[in-house]
Formats: sequence, C-alpha cells, structure tokens
Amino acid sequence: MPALISDLQKLIQQPSISAKNLGLEECARLVVRIMNRSGIKAETLRLGKNVPPVVYGEVRSKKNPHKTILFYNHYDVQPEEPLELWNDKPFSGKMRGNKIYGRGSTDDKGELITRIKAVEAFIKTTGDVPCNIKFLVEGEEEIGSMHVEEYLKRYQKKLSCDGIIWEFGYVDEKNRPIISLGMKGLLYVELSVQESIRDAHSSLAVLIENPAWRLIEALKTLRDKNGLILIKDWYREVDNFTKEELGVIASEPFDEKSFKREYGIKRFVGNKKGIDIQKAVVGNPTCNIAGFSSGWEGPGAKTVLPSKALVKIDFRLVPKMDPLRQLSRLKRHLKDKGFGDVKIHMIHGEAASRTTISDPFVKIVKKSADESFGTSIISVSSAGTGPMHSFSKVLKAPCISIGSTYVYARIHSPNEFARIDLLKKTTKCMCKIIKKFSA
Repeated sequence: MPALISDLQKLIQQPSISAKNLGLEECARLVVRIMNRSGIKAETLRLGKNVPPVVYGEVRSKKNPHKTILFYNHYDVQPEEPLELWNDKPFSGKMRGNKIYGRGSTDDKGELITRIKAVEAFIKTTGDVPCNIKFLVEGEEEIGSMHVEEYLKRYQKKLSCDGIIWEFGYVDEKNRPIISLGMKGLLYVELSVQESIRDAHSSLAVLIENPAWRLIEALKTLRDKNGLILIKDWYREVDNFTKEELGVIASEPFDEKSFKREYGIKRFVGNKKGIDIQKAVVGNPTCNIAGFSSGWEGPGAKTVLPSKALVKIDFRLVPKMDPLRQLSRLKRHLKDKGFGDVKIHMIHGEAASRTTISDPFVKIVKKSADESFGTSIISVSSAGTGPMHSFSKVLKAPCISIGSTYVYARIHSPNEFARIDLLKKTTKCMCKIIKKFSA
C-alpha cells in the first residue's frame, strides 16, 4: 500500500489535461516508468505526432499463455477549474486520513494504479502471472477517445484478448461495488443561430430577432417536461429490457433520499419512483443542455441584443441507437419544425455497448468482487459513456466495468478524492479476477 499511494501521488502531481493538451507526453512516460518498475513490459504506441500516445503494457504468463485479460484505462484528466473551490492545489496528491485528493485521484489514475499493483503483486510473490496481462492506457478519454478505435484497429493483433476490465467502477454508499455490464452511447452537438452581423442596443429588440429566443424556441421542441424526446423515430431501434435484465434492475438498490440529499434536489425528472428510477439510469436515452451562450455574461447589466447564440447538447444513447442516424433525425426534426436556419455541428458520437448477463466473465467478476468487498451489485449498464463499443466491436471480447470510485468522490469537480480503503479492496479484487479468469 505505501508504494501504491506513492505512485498514485506521483501520477496526480503530473498534470495531464487532454482538453488543454497539457502534460500528456510527460504523463505517458511516467506511466511507462511505473509499469516497468512493477515488472510490466511497457511502451508507447503512436498514430502520429499530433495524437497523444497510448501506453501499452504486457506480461506473458509461463503457466497459462492461452488466456489473456486486458485492462483499459486512461491517463488524461479533466481540467482543474474552478480553482477557487479547491481546498488544496488541484495536483497536490495530498493525503488526509483515508483520502487522497487531487484531479485524477480516482478518475482515472487511482483506478489505473490498482490494476498495475495487482499485476505487480503476482510478479513479486510468484514470479509469474496466472494468465497473460495486457494494458491499454489512452490519453484522450476525457475529450471523447476520438482515436482509440483507430488504435484498436491498427494494433488489433497486439491487443487481442479474451476479456476486458473497463477503466473504472463505482462503489455505492454502503461500500458495495457496482459491476456495470455496459455503457450508454453519446451524441454531442452544438446548435447555433446568427441573426445579425453584430450585437445591437437592446431597444432594437422590437425589430431584430434575438437568436437566444430563437434557440430557446427550437430547444422546446426537442423534449417534454418529463424528459421524453420528441424527435420523430428517436426511439425506433430501442429494445425493451429482457426478463433477466429487469430482474437485475429490480434487485439493484437505489437510495432515493441519499441521492436527493447529495445533489440538493427535491424531485426526479418526471417524478420517477421505484424501479422506473433504475430503468431510466441504465436504459433511458437523454437530451441534456450542457451549456448555453449568448449576449452579456459578465457581472452587472448590459442592455445588449446579441447577434448570435449557441447551445451545447448531449444526447445519451442506448444499444442499437447509431449516433449518425440520430444526428440525421435531429436535423430533419429541426427543419420540419421550421428551424432550418439553426446550424448543427457534431462534436462527438459514440455507440452504446452492453455485455450479456449470461456471459461467463460476469460470474468471475461478481465472485471476485463479493470475496473482496463482502457483496457487490450487478448493473445492466452505466449511465455514463465511454468507447466500450469500439473495444467489443474490434476485439470481440466482453467488457465489464468494476473499480474503486466512491459514488460521491467528486470526479470532474473540485476536491476530487480517492478512498485508500477502496483502492486496497479493488487491488485485491483485480488479483482475484486475474486468478479466476485464468482457470
């Protein structure tokens, strides 16, 4: 544990912000050094000089060279802003009690270090690993993993495997790890309107159309107050849950009061209750306004009529929803509703992925988690998004998400932290997964 904590602090102290292209090369080299010191043969793989490298690590098993498990992680982190809300420097890696603070402490450097140390434990105690181990650690996850599928295709033979452990996993309020069998997809777009060639005095609002109002009117056509998306054929490919999936969803605990208290809310969208809450989290598409920009946004008053307005929207998708097909439906919807003047720019698209509950890999992970944590919970899918579909499509191996991220660890926010006790349990869990998988 002292070595695990020390290496995690070193990783946190190396900024690696993909959104700013800051420190990525340095962090990739640091990951390589940590892996090599742990007995994992590591190198950087590249597509081109303008693309952040992927760190590839490998340990060949002498006993069982016919089974291979791959760990997918990322070394890039979210931007640290807003700085004024941090209690310590964002990249301090400061330890207080049972927590290590800093950007990336849990997402995803804390998770990565549990995988590395699990492999190191086998090498240092037995001189071997129970099966072949591979690592793929990328540097663009926080900005959409736009090159990961290209990496997978170029190095497909090198990355071939029989099972994939995903880059993270939540641990709930009762210290139970959530084993997620999938991830939602994503369509991220910008909608923009320009009405005039420059900002004007707001008194001219009687003559000049305000682009902010135009966008607001367009946005109101996209979904109703209960979150139902109103775009024609949006749900066309969406399948109902199977009986087996519904059984898992019904058994998955959700503490409504604790969740509402954590976020300071009084109700859920559409007043959802009971099993409808869990079904929405794992299986409902969403339409979310991620940001709106127009006119004066500084302190005080400025009577201005803006010339343009822009909104960022992320749509969460579920299996069989293709991002490009959904984009076409969005474009057709706006045109049919009289908003053909609204420009649409696609920023990112990612298909959803889901491993079937009956896959033998699920039982291996579940048993390992139960032994390490006392008990665990199977979830049909995470509510979040990642490039899981690319892995399952190219490598044709089941992907399962499990890790050490406490559900209220403030990931993507100021004062992000990792719990040391959960790092330890997760490292042990990874050891058990490797051992059981090899058998």
